[in-house]
Amino acid sequence: MDRHQDTSATTQINPQETTHAAKSAARQLVGNIAELQRQQGQNLLTNLQRRQQDMIEPALEGRLKMPGPGDWLSYLVDAGERSVLFWNTLRKRADNTRAHEQAGSPPLLKFDYEVLLDGADLEVPVNYSLLRILPGKDQPIDEMLAPVIVIDPRGGHGAGIGGFKQDSEIGESLRAGHPTYFIAFGYSPEPGQTMTDVAMAQIRFIELITARHPKASKPVIIGNCQAGWALMGLAAARPELPGLVIVNGAPLAYWAGENGSNPMRYAGGLMGGAWATRLASDLGNGRFDGAWLVSNFENLNPSHTLWSKGYQLYANIDTEAPRFLDFERWWGSPNLFNAEEIEAIVDDLFIGNRLAGATSGSGNLLDLRAIKTPVVVFCSYGDNITPPQQALDWIVDLYPDDFALQSAGRTIVYLKHASTGHLGIFVSGKVARREHRQMINAIDEIKALPPGLYELIIDEVPNGDACEYQVHFESRGIADIRALDSDGHDEDREFIEVDRVSEITSNLYGWMVRPWLSRAINEPMAEALRKTHPFRLNRSLWGSQNPFLWWLPGAAEQVRETRHSIDPQNPLLAWQDLASRNIVNTLDTWRDIRDASNETKFHAIYGYLSLLSGATSSPTEKRRNESEERERIEQLKDALSEGGELEAALRVLLLFAKAEGKLSKSALETVVQGYRKASTHLPDIATIREITRQQNLLVFAYPEESLQQLPNLVPEAEARQRILDTIPKIEPAWCDGEGETGKLWRHLNEIFEQPSSRSSSRPKSQSPRRSSKAK
Repeated sequence: MDRHQDTSATTQINPQETTHAAKSAARQLVGNIAELQRQQGQNLLTNLQRRQQDMIEPALEGRLKMPGPGDWLSYLVDAGERSVLFWNTLRKRADNTRAHEQAGSPPLLKFDYEVLLDGADLEVPVNYSLLRILPGKDQPIDEMLAPVIVIDPRGGHGAGIGGFKQDSEIGESLRAGHPTYFIAFGYSPEPGQTMTDVAMAQIRFIELITARHPKASKPVIIGNCQAGWALMGLAAARPELPGLVIVNGAPLAYWAGENGSNPMRYAGGLMGGAWATRLASDLGNGRFDGAWLVSNFENLNPSHTLWSKGYQLYANIDTEAPRFLDFERWWGSPNLFNAEEIEAIVDDLFIGNRLAGATSGSGNLLDLRAIKTPVVVFCSYGDNITPPQQALDWIVDLYPDDFALQSAGRTIVYLKHASTGHLGIFVSGKVARREHRQMINAIDEIKALPPGLYELIIDEVPNGDACEYQVHFESRGIADIRALDSDGHDEDREFIEVDRVSEITSNLYGWMVRPWLSRAINEPMAEALRKTHPFRLNRSLWGSQNPFLWWLPGAAEQVRETRHSIDPQNPLLAWQDLASRNIVNTLDTWRDIRDASNETKFHAIYGYLSLLSGATSSPTEKRRNESEERERIEQLKDALSEGGELEAALRVLLLFAKAEGKLSKSALETVVQGYRKASTHLPDIATIREITRQQNLLVFAYPEESLQQLPNLVPEAEARQRILDTIPKIEPAWCDGEGETGKLWRHLNEIFEQPSSRSSSRPKSQSPRRSSKAK
């Protein structure tokens, strides 16, 4: 009874305080929208000035000259020939797509493969299959290396993104000598197939691969885009399966982003929720057409979709056609989803954001904190589908501070590209040779890192005319992830309202429309709607089946035989390029205005709804987390004086790594090898990793106390000297009398009561090496 009375007392509401809070929230909303509009206006003006400068640049450089009669004649002949070859390339694209569909839409891989297990043969059939990539004759495979599994993203487009060109994730895995596998999907899902069924099938695939390589370590699993967040869920459900998880361009925190950018996250709210997904599924007779997803992606950049892509082909028709056709063969073959699959994806990820646990309730799909293996996240600032905030903010959602991350024993590494787009993360040959190659080369080093958050940095090392790459890891904190949301505007309350509105509109659709529409659509009608989708129709109309294009193949062949190449110095080419720039800049300006308007409408609508619902953030959870953190730190203090020589050596290494801000696998190996020589018993890898985790926590929470307690761990002078002798073997520069590492070295000698003579014993001509790098 007393507890009930106390609860009632604490829940009494003061009307005046409530009114004041509502007015304050309303003023804040108006202020946020005003600031947003100011920022948008500034961005529009800045972009407009840049585009105007881009327009006048050719004139300022003297590239715009008046053409003569001969220039006009040459240009018109070339333009006519280019047009014929351009149209013929579009015809080939349509014919290639039709042939690909007639062949059953197999994965478009540049590598030979064999099917190890077809998901259609499982107890619960799915449209996924496990492929073993067959290496070339000049590609030796080391069976002792961890197998690499690339999971194909099912995001609307065709299958094969991880390996439809030689320079790809599959290509880099084979180059490094790893047994390589590919999990591909088919065009149409099995009847009744769900995302859970797909996850269970992928678990079977991974278990089969693990059994095929009993002497190797656990597999490295790479998930791209949609496959990335699905892989994170799988790793949380079965944390014992992967040895390393790599997710590329995967939206793990879909609500995250920056004001003035990333407009796609507002689409669900502006459409009134997920009801449109259900409508598209019903029009497809229970199957959702991936062409809608591909079209949404293309709508993000209308200048590229409507002009640049075609103009790039037209302007370089003599060389660009093969690359264009290879890409379009994959891009132009959208796949299908069952209604249950796409509705779960949209409800739980795109709108509900229930993967990372950003919602205030507990209705999350899985707890990603259950993942035990190191996780690598690759993202890009140029990605308008998955910006760095959406790829990385899940870390902040799960771990409020650095100590929470380290005490959980989690190792997370992220890599950020400066400019490549969403598709470039997966299909760019340059990105594959640089980023993907270095990630695969650093697999062992990543596994050896102690718990914490790191950024993988790729350094360019000139080597004559060539350029080689080395990597090192720099320690980062939760604050670095928070800093990506530089606008400081908390939008979670507005996205919570989107989730509520979506639930209402979806239920209304389910009650009022779905019962009769799902019965009115049959498969022939659904197939006809798919064939006439604007994305497909734009391609199929150029096919050889079009009777009005009967003359095109012969005309194109004749043009190729009598091609009249234009002089690259023809002044009309510069005017043509200027006209193209004008079209692109106009479409880009329209896109910026569209996106700014949509963003303002989103915040006005859902900001107002959040005021009506009274959604506010409570400090209760934050206080509980702070209390738990203090308890963990106090409990950890007892371990400062526990351990022996191995614990002391690892603690010393981590103290130096903290002082320098970098750590390498080779340094850890040197410490372990030194202990191996001094002891007859060396713990297994799992024990060493646990010891490293514990010592890393101590160094993080109690850096000074960790140093002062070292003599209690190694009371013998001989053991202390062995530890001191190990330091210059790891990094001679640490023993210099300069910087934080030099101070630490002298302090360590004083604590161990040993003379500090290492810095003077090293020849001055010896240059310090960077132990934190690995080729």
